[in-house]
Amino acid sequence: MNLQSLRRAFFADPTTATGTVIVLCFLGLALFGPLIAPYSPTAQNADLIRQPPSFAHPLGTDRLGRDLLSRIVYGARDILSLAGGGTVLAVALGTLIGVSVTYLGGWLEELVFRLFDGLLALPALLLALLLLGAVGPSRTGVLLVIVLVYTPIVARVVRSVVLSLKPRGFIEAARMRGERLGYILWRELLPLVAPALAVEAALRFSYAIFLVASLGFLGVGVQPPSPDWGLMVLEARNEFALAPWSLYVPATAIALLVVGINLMAEGVRRAIRGEMAGYG
Repeated sequence: MNLQSLRRAFFADPTTATGTVIVLCFLGLALFGPLIAPYSPTAQNADLIRQPPSFAHPLGTDRLGRDLLSRIVYGARDILSLAGGGTVLAVALGTLIGVSVTYLGGWLEELVFRLFDGLLALPALLLALLLLGAVGPSRTGVLLVIVLVYTPIVARVVRSVVLSLKPRGFIEAARMRGERLGYILWRELLPLVAPALAVEAALRFSYAIFLVASLGFLGVGVQPPSPDWGLMVLEARNEFALAPWSLYVPATAIALLVVGINLMAEGVRRAIRGEMAGYG
């Protein structure tokens, strides 16, 4: 694929550009948080409890007098690192399993994907709660949950593409030339799986953000005093009448980030589809 034409197609749509800008803003918060945040995200001040937005505290303060802007900035780093890291690992593992097991076929494919079907029969949040009940609430536990929840989904997407490619003539030609298994998997199959994988990775990333926030809201994810956005919503829900901004701020941040990623994913899908149609 021509990267320049993909880039042009990607940014041709204003909604895609808007989503990209939103995501880049949050990435900037995550990368440069300590330089942007005016206060410590965990510093409590009894004199500043439930202060509305002001010049000193642009997003207000919460029930413990903590600055919400600082907590949102540092929380962006937490949620993006957890959701992004978990998504990368899930996509890598799902791709490895999906490509290799599907190409080999036989009883191994049947066993692996029947196991994945069993996992997918459970709602993602319920499966996450069961897994965290076993490993305990922690950052490592949340990361492991994202990997285990989304690896089967990625593997199934990859499997569907590989199944359509296995009967193709170029695969048979590679076998006839005596190419090794690794060559066929990573040089012949993987480049053709990549377009579907790019869209799936973007979607999994947005779902992972919701999952991290949901686990924080349920109190089984990242634990206090971490500035986790879901945990901030949990802490603010009983304070809505006294300090509505403490609920609106983290909820809006979650919604904006997820919408931005979904707009980017749609742009990736359209750009790849247009590029593939051009080759057709």
